Amino acid sequence: MAGKDSGNLKTVRLWRDAALRARKLRSNLRQLTLSASGGCPGAGADQLDSPEAPQLILPANIGDIEVLNLGNNGLEEVPDGLGSALGSLRVLVLRRNHFTRLPPAVAELGHHLTELDVSHNRLTGLGAEVVSAMRELRKLNLSHNQLPSLPAQLGALVHLEELDVSFNRLAHLPDSLSCLHRLRTLDVDHNQLTAFPQQLLQLAALEELDVSSNRLRGLPEDISALRALKILWLSGAELGTLPIGFCELASLESLMLDNNGLHALPAQFSSLQRLKMLNLSSNLFEEFPAALLPLAGLEELYLSRNQLTSVPSLISGLGRLLTLWLDNNRIRYLPDTIVELTGLEELVLQGNQIAVLPDNFGQLSRVGLWKIKDNPLIQPPYEVCMKGIPYIAAYQKELAHSQPAVQPRLKLLLMGHKAAGKTLLRHCLTEERLEGNQGGGDKEKSYPPSPPPTSKGIEVTSWTADASRGLRFIVYDLAGDESYEVIQPFFLSPGALYVLVVNLATYEPCCFPTTVGSFLHRVGARVPHAVVCIVGTHADLCGERELEEKCLDIHRQISLQEKHDAEGLSHLAQVVDEALAGDFELRSASPHAAYYGVSDKNLRRRKAHFQYLLNHRLQILSPVLPVSCKDPRQLQRLRDKLLSVAEHREIFPNLHRVLPRSWQVLEELHFQPPQAQRLWLSWWDSARLGLQAGLTEDRLQSALSYLHESGKLLYFEDSPALKEHVFHNLTRLIDILNVFFQRDASLLLHKLLLGNSGDGEADGESLPLMALPAPSQDLLRATQLHHYVEGFLLHGLLPAHIIRLLLKPHVQAQQDLQLLLELLEKMGLCYCLNKPKGKPLNGSTAWYKFPCYVQNEVPHAEAWINGTNLAGQSFVAEQLQIEYSFPFTFPPGLFARYSVQINSHVVHRSDGKFQIFAYRGKVPVVVSYRPAKGGLQPDTLSIASHASLPNIWTAWQAITPLVEELNVLLQEWPGLHYTVHILCSKCLKRGSPNPHAFPGELLSQPRPEGVAEIICPKNGSERVNVALVYPPTPTVISPCSKYLHSFLDN
Repeated sequence: MAGKDSGNLKTVRLWRDAALRARKLRSNLRQLTLSASGGCPGAGADQLDSPEAPQLILPANIGDIEVLNLGNNGLEEVPDGLGSALGSLRVLVLRRNHFTRLPPAVAELGHHLTELDVSHNRLTGLGAEVVSAMRELRKLNLSHNQLPSLPAQLGALVHLEELDVSFNRLAHLPDSLSCLHRLRTLDVDHNQLTAFPQQLLQLAALEELDVSSNRLRGLPEDISALRALKILWLSGAELGTLPIGFCELASLESLMLDNNGLHALPAQFSSLQRLKMLNLSSNLFEEFPAALLPLAGLEELYLSRNQLTSVPSLISGLGRLLTLWLDNNRIRYLPDTIVELTGLEELVLQGNQIAVLPDNFGQLSRVGLWKIKDNPLIQPPYEVCMKGIPYIAAYQKELAHSQPAVQPRLKLLLMGHKAAGKTLLRHCLTEERLEGNQGGGDKEKSYPPSPPPTSKGIEVTSWTADASRGLRFIVYDLAGDESYEVIQPFFLSPGALYVLVVNLATYEPCCFPTTVGSFLHRVGARVPHAVVCIVGTHADLCGERELEEKCLDIHRQISLQEKHDAEGLSHLAQVVDEALAGDFELRSASPHAAYYGVSDKNLRRRKAHFQYLLNHRLQILSPVLPVSCKDPRQLQRLRDKLLSVAEHREIFPNLHRVLPRSWQVLEELHFQPPQAQRLWLSWWDSARLGLQAGLTEDRLQSALSYLHESGKLLYFEDSPALKEHVFHNLTRLIDILNVFFQRDASLLLHKLLLGNSGDGEADGESLPLMALPAPSQDLLRATQLHHYVEGFLLHGLLPAHIIRLLLKPHVQAQQDLQLLLELLEKMGLCYCLNKPKGKPLNGSTAWYKFPCYVQNEVPHAEAWINGTNLAGQSFVAEQLQIEYSFPFTFPPGLFARYSVQINSHVVHRSDGKFQIFAYRGKVPVVVSYRPAKGGLQPDTLSIASHASLPNIWTAWQAITPLVEELNVLLQEWPGLHYTVHILCSKCLKRGSPNPHAFPGELLSQPRPEGVAEIICPKNGSERVNVALVYPPTPTVISPCSKYLHSFLDN
């Protein structure tokens, strides 16, 4: 009893304090919200049955209260004396409690109660007496309960204007409902109705009706009786047709008919002249409904996810249209008249088959929401369209000034494990072929002279594959060495042909994951729906049967991997579907539930992402093509195959992209002497080249933007440090990147010694150190340089003057070096350790850190990551830890680049190979990467901090910007599947090796009302404070940086 008395005293104090505060503002208390205790999801009756559970007790002198809110209290009954004490009560809110029936006390209030909200409870019945007593009721909310039926007495509530019984289990409605002649709003969505309720046809005053998500399968002809209806929701009602009488609902302004089975609309549909918003998404329309064209007042039209193949030119008659969604159809072209819809603010066209946009498309200048991806765009090219309507307008304006030009050019990437034979294959494919004898005898085998045996890093070659048609491949040979993994993703871009090279001579079935599977996962994560050709090299070293078996094994294992991935994604999508099918309230009541607490909106986003991943699998060309570089016929067969694939318009529409001739000339001028030899050009240098190409200064920006987006050069218009420069020399930039990622100590030292002596490169050959002069001064210099090389390879550290030595002869002036370092920082490859914000270094040496080279540093936070401090004692502070999990593949170089991206947010950092310990202000943060352990545990990347519970907001403030930076980087991998979780603070404090993980979607949701604690399913007796699961405010993902999407993309 002592516990109960203590709870009562606490409740009385809450009432007293609230009353005292109210009296300071006004003499009479009119409105009161009372919370006895923070609700705890999953606690249910156990919490209420506890003798220590606080009870609500009404204080005296509350007779003037008109609005009482007792929501979010876990109540099963209302306080004694409620009806007699509240003689003036008009509004009673009992939502989000545990009532199974309407409390009898409600009947005592019935003679003056006008609004009652009992939503989000566990009602299985209402009680006829209680309902009959509420004769003055005007608003009644019974949604999100478990009601199988409604009592007939509901029809006696003749003053009722708004009734919400959505999300229940109603199979029918009472006949007496037809007596509610004042009813204006009725919501019965998400119930179990199997036909449209005839009782509703008597409700002549009804203005808003929602019967969505019921299996109606049809509508009555006399639905026309609802002539006052303005808003009608029929989403997911399994409708196949609409009756003619439906078209007599002349007052309709908003109509939701999405997720049905409609093929057509009645011709009389055009009589709905007051219609402003119409949603016909997710139906079966194959033709644009002609009945929509006379609806001149229509402002919003949604026709997503149908089977439309065209849009009529008469759509221009919808002059008031503000929103038009036509995504995920089969539309091949748009009518020229669409540009007359100048009021459009939202235009969504993604997922169609549109290749050419109408002229004067730039007239749609008010469009703010614009989506066009997943279309085979050639005019304007995809890179222009993705930038938005102003860039499309500039393109079309330039096309009117200049002749159109088609330049068939395709990016071809050679990928594969080290020693797969990529470099030799590239050399054999791209070198001029020597013709054999043309007579009747055997053709003489001929080979390119002296092919290079090994790669020097990432190399680029231009290959004119078909001179008669001007078809040219830009061939990228991506080094297979692991040291290049951090920069390889920059070259993986849409619209390229990927050739995965496998050494058949050394291939074994057990090597498939590393030689084939991992590369396919990587390409699929970076470029969904990419086209991949598998080429097996060294075929001459295999017997005929061995060759066949190995090719078949690769093909079989690819099929198994794709099947496994697709089945895994389908299962995850099914889990989301099951969660969506359930009630949000039930899903939020128990942390044991899948997607606990996740909103329907976030679940739909998750489902859409799974669907995207399933619909955008790699296009893997089969079978495996075996090749020997010693056999010209096999090489020619490979050339023919690559040409055939490249010229397939449905696979590579971008090969035929149309450009203004002036843009093409501008590109060519950038690569002609003398500017071709320079590392970069100033903006004014490019402007002068623009004038030669016929481009005035005001038209240059759009041209440079396209060349940047398509990867012809780099131009960062959004960077204060780089926007005045154009990096056009792609070959030299790649050579510079190769310098940093070769990881060869002797080669690095040799470059430094040559750079220090002022000598140039000796024909590209690496000279032995013993051949260099060795006076004592030179020996000391060599020792110092060796120390720098050692520090670079172990810790990723280099001072600026040593970087300059490494990059000779690429870097001639200090400005070259500074710009290059700014570029490397922007790419996320290094950061300056000692650069003061907004201030010069005042002559001191600038040191740069390349995180991908950190090998043996262990931050002193290692013990903290494991849940203990340095002394081995468990933390008293509460821990926050956000964990990202990557079940299929971890993006190569992600941790290193992320390490650079967060540098501006942290101070006093200490880096290890897989951990970073730093501070945000005075709050510690730890970033930790854990590589996968076989197939049992996925790769994970976590961001953690800690603080005392009252100050836990400081920990959230510390990690939130780091979470947002990681989200930005992950947007560069649209085909990547990963999950996010918030780890249970209680489990972490206990040192649990497998802490409970709350869904990461909660990070983007507001904290639930009235909930103070959440049960940890791993230990049902422990409750986690809600502040340790939900951030103070929902996180917002920053806009994605576009430069990394387009870097080196041809």
